[in-house]
Amino acid sequence: MFSAKTYTARRHELRTKIGSGIILLPGNSLSPNNYPNNAYYFRQDSSFRYYFGLNVPSVVGVIDADTGEEALYGDDFTVEDIIWTGPQPTLREMGAEAGVTATFPMAELEKRLRRAISLGRRVHYLPPYRGETKLQLSALLGIKPALLHDYKSVDLMFAVAEMREKKSAEEVEEMERAFRIGYEMHTTAMRMCRPGVVERQIAGAIEGVAKSQGQGVSFPSIVSQHGETLHNLNADGVLEEGRLLLCDAGGETVEGYCSDHTRTYPVSGRFTQKQKDIYNIVLAAHDHVARIVKPHMMYTEVHNAAYMTLAEGLVGLGLLKGPAADAVAAGAMTMFMPHGLGHGLGMDVHDCEAMGERSFDYGSIAERAAESGTCVYRAAWRIEPGTVMTDEPGLYFIPALIDKCRAEGKYKGIVDYDALEAYRDFGGIRIEDDILVTESGSRIIGDRKIPVTVEELEGLKSLF
Repeated sequence: MFSAKTYTARRHELRTKIGSGIILLPGNSLSPNNYPNNAYYFRQDSSFRYYFGLNVPSVVGVIDADTGEEALYGDDFTVEDIIWTGPQPTLREMGAEAGVTATFPMAELEKRLRRAISLGRRVHYLPPYRGETKLQLSALLGIKPALLHDYKSVDLMFAVAEMREKKSAEEVEEMERAFRIGYEMHTTAMRMCRPGVVERQIAGAIEGVAKSQGQGVSFPSIVSQHGETLHNLNADGVLEEGRLLLCDAGGETVEGYCSDHTRTYPVSGRFTQKQKDIYNIVLAAHDHVARIVKPHMMYTEVHNAAYMTLAEGLVGLGLLKGPAADAVAAGAMTMFMPHGLGHGLGMDVHDCEAMGERSFDYGSIAERAAESGTCVYRAAWRIEPGTVMTDEPGLYFIPALIDKCRAEGKYKGIVDYDALEAYRDFGGIRIEDDILVTESGSRIIGDRKIPVTVEELEGLKSLF
């Protein structure tokens, strides 16, 4: 846990940014798995934890931006609870860890908020992403769940994103720890990769690494020979000679900071020439991005640089008809890489996206989003010192998408659809590392390198 001084300073900065009103930051509750007392693995809301530091369920943080008062609301464990859980700290004791002295029973929170609302005070809250939180906010504020997004605080969204995106030195240390978990996960997967192994055996083993060294995986691991399916969570395949295994996985430290890496390598231990050609194009895009990222760049600039490198490689193979810039301008690269070059990373594997572009239509606040320039809206994202972002270009041969584009007459004269026929069963390749933007440039996070070149991947047996 970071020090109480750190959390106090963060709350003070947030209060200054918001200026007036009540800031409401609910922590997550337990979610039942298959009956009430058997819960899913608990994961705290990242923004609550960022400002209050507590990794326990059913606690709410309140900051009064006008008076400076900070309070925690929750209920102490009863004897009946302790029978099952053992002795637990009181809310007051937990508050002391976060530098908060005022603590109250949860029943008092609704009264406080209703009183504030009756006085015409603004209650700031982030867009909720969990059903339990939506119901809680609905009950506390008297707003129907379907209308909660209409009253969300845009001021709070961007204030939180601006703070969370710029990582402090101690946060960077945590992300280095997350890298080390990810390194062990990926090298474990590499050691296990051989014909006859079931994909879920590898997925299970690397999840065990994540849980033994931290809080667990930072997202459900993707371990699949069908790399053309971007988020393929089906891990029932048996590894086969001649195919590629894509492993997209990351770990989370006990403090809740994430890593996210992808490697793609041959099941047999040797790339075919066709696989090597595509792999080296993706690696060139990955390395180019790592070289050019620097403060104040727009994310779209980095994304398009990756597209250009990929397009140049495909022109060289005869799958695109040049020049590469025409293919990028026509949108043809979306057929080969239908995702963004990367995303923010920190306490969430897609940092701050719980309140980002996927939670509602940003068109209505596009001007404000551009002014803030945070990772919650990638179309206007301006990377700054302290930003951590993923660098994950890929090339995917998705038969359904290729057929759709061909049938619609898209990219005529640019894509050689006849040449693509030889790649229908190729799959997909993605390579991913995590980049920290510094004052003068950037660097890949980690004190070592997860094997990534063709030579390193083909020489894995000698490495391990």
